[in-house]
Amino acid sequence: MLKFVLIAAVSLNSVAFACEQSVQIAEETISGALLSGETCPGDQLIFLEQSFSADDNGQFVIGFGRDIVGEHTLWRKTPLGKEAVAAILVQPREYNVSIIEGVPQRTVTPSDDDLARIRAESALVVAAKAKPVSADYWKADAIIPAEGRISGVYGSQRVYNGTPGRPHYGLDIAAPTGTAVKAPIAGEVVLAESDLFYSGGTIIIAHGANLTSSFLHLSAVNVEVGDVVEVGEVIGLIGASGRATGPHLDWRMNWMNQRVDTQLLLEASWPNTGNRSLAE
Repeated sequence: MLKFVLIAAVSLNSVAFACEQSVQIAEETISGALLSGETCPGDQLIFLEQSFSADDNGQFVIGFGRDIVGEHTLWRKTPLGKEAVAAILVQPREYNVSIIEGVPQRTVTPSDDDLARIRAESALVVAAKAKPVSADYWKADAIIPAEGRISGVYGSQRVYNGTPGRPHYGLDIAAPTGTAVKAPIAGEVVLAESDLFYSGGTIIIAHGANLTSSFLHLSAVNVEVGDVVEVGEVIGLIGASGRATGPHLDWRMNWMNQRVDTQLLLEASWPNTGNRSLAE
C-alpha cells in the first residue's frame, strides 16, 4: 500500500491555524485515483487550482483526472498567501481505443438546435455537481451499483460511427433494460432528469468532500432532487437512452472538475489506507 508523507504544519498567529497537526496524504498515486488526507479541521486547501476545505475532523479528498501525470503540489491557504504542504507524484496509465458503431447519428453530429440543447443541459449538470453538500457519505466503502458484464472502462478512447469522440470516463455495466441500479455510496440527489441529449435518463448524487457520482442511460429515474439515498437503495433502472447502442449503466465520478475512475473505488480500500489508488 501507499506510504503517507508527513509535511510539518506552520504555526501562525491565527485561530484558523492554531492546530499543529501535520498534513497526512500519500506521496504517490496514479491517474484517475482519489486520495483522502488529514490536516487541521477547517483548513483551506488548493489542489489543481481548485479551492476546498477540510471538514470538521480535518479530513479531505483530492482527485486526479485521466491525463493528470507528474508531480503536483497540495497548497494550504494562510493569512500570508499560501504554502506548499505536500508533493504528490502521479504515475501515468495506458488506455484502450474502442470502436463503436450503431449509435444514433444525430448524437455524433448534432444539429444547431441539438447543440443549443446540449449547452443548456451541460450547464444544468455543472450546476448540480457544484452544489455544496457537507455530509460525510463518502467515508464508507462503495458497492457495485448494478449486476452485469463490464462493457467499458475508464479512460478508453471511443470512436463513434467512425468519428473520434472524447475519452470515456465511466464504468459501463451491461445488463437488460429494467435491471435495478443501486446507490454505490450514500448521498444527496442533486440532479434527476429523464432525458438528457447524450446521457438520457441521468441521476447525479453528491457524497460530500466535493465528490459526485453520475448514473447515465437510465430507462427509469426513481428519485428526485433533494432525496437522501442510502447505500444499496434502488435509484433507477438500466436502459439505453441518450447516446447508447444497448442497455447498460455508465457510472462516473467527479472530484470537483476532475473525472476519476469509479472502478478504483471497488478494487481498493478507502477508510483503512487513506487512499483509493491501485499504485503500490
